[in-house]
Amino acid sequence: MGFVAIDRAMLGIPPEVIAKDNDRLMEAHLADYAALGARLARENIDIEDIVARVMALEVGLPSWGMVSGGTRFARFPLPGEPVDVYEKLEDCSVVHQLTGLTPRVSLHFPWDKTDDYVALRQFGEAHGIGFDAINSNTFQDQAGQKRSYKFGSLSHSQAQTRQQAIEHNLQCIDIGHTLGSKAITVWIGDGSNFPGQCEFTDSLERYLDSLRAVYRHLPHDWRLFIEHKMYEPAFYSTVVQDWGTSILCAQTLGDKAQCLVDLGHHAPNVNIEMIVARLAQFGKLGGFHFNDSKYGDDDLDSGSVNPFQLFLVFNELVSAEIRGKGSFRPSYMMDQSHNVTDPIESLLNSARAIAGSYAKALIVDRVALKGYQADNDVIMAHNCLRLAFETDVRAALAMARVRSGGAIDPIACYRASSYRALKAEVRHYNPNLGGGIV
Repeated sequence: MGFVAIDRAMLGIPPEVIAKDNDRLMEAHLADYAALGARLARENIDIEDIVARVMALEVGLPSWGMVSGGTRFARFPLPGEPVDVYEKLEDCSVVHQLTGLTPRVSLHFPWDKTDDYVALRQFGEAHGIGFDAINSNTFQDQAGQKRSYKFGSLSHSQAQTRQQAIEHNLQCIDIGHTLGSKAITVWIGDGSNFPGQCEFTDSLERYLDSLRAVYRHLPHDWRLFIEHKMYEPAFYSTVVQDWGTSILCAQTLGDKAQCLVDLGHHAPNVNIEMIVARLAQFGKLGGFHFNDSKYGDDDLDSGSVNPFQLFLVFNELVSAEIRGKGSFRPSYMMDQSHNVTDPIESLLNSARAIAGSYAKALIVDRVALKGYQADNDVIMAHNCLRLAFETDVRAALAMARVRSGGAIDPIACYRASSYRALKAEVRHYNPNLGGGIV
């Protein structure tokens, strides 16, 4: 990871637990690694290069994803789940410790509000955790708030409510600057539920005017990520409903404004990988919220429903990396709600799915693919992708974890540590707690 000094005494999983579990699996792991290395060598691919690239991949964790999520109907709390931002960071450090993939956490305000952000930053550093993009919240009314967001926030018809939303975003930037973050993600639920409720053009103009005030407050080395969502809670129209509106807003605001793609925020069968390619081509792909979706839920575990789509997204990202020659730097983060699982276990699975998709995209034979595309050889061009997707890269992922101090089998190691049961003994159980969304 490299950018923070870790206090090993504060690590959530004792290193000897990881070492013991790895010893149990090491012989089989090394055999699998050698077999995969030989398989890739026949294709002139160096497995060591793949492992190094995977080790360099970094994905942020959602602070709100460390707590049991919920639906519109219920939430089923988990004993031992965190009750404040410090305990969320403890759980985040466990995910990073076992995977070596997640060195930063993305905070959401006011859900993660605390009194001393310098102390919070120091606490994170002691646990090997830095801070990713800050997330503002103007889609819920908060305690002590003078004006309601019932009918919108940054695009509200009343200037006073818009100013309240602007000031909240400015506060989030100031907090993020103290924490060492370099970006703010702005998502609004503004829109309408009935035809005639609002004027589409006027709403977008008010949104842009508000966002200009936020943009002017950005530090010179920050980015502003505009997140779109097709619907919810506005079901008839949404102010920033798709990537087209998002890129138009980003282009209007300036170079520091980019688009954030949440994989769950699209209609079924939308070609998300093509959206990724378009945004990258025009320099406006800021980052991702990785998750999955089946019907209307946009926060399922990454790769749990459509792993091929996740691979195709990374195929476009690797292509953009090659074209960008080092200048392409999207921010990767998970955004999930864990309603019936231990959040740590879901995030461990998601980390494997994301790293696996990246590794598979790295082994695509791009020279051959270009040739097949030029010759209009449809089957062979398609098979270039299918063969990479069907390759079992688990041994390479495991080696990347081991070399980062992590676990060959993260979930087995996590369960062997009894971390959740131990936390259930010392953390205050609060059945009414939520990550923010219920």
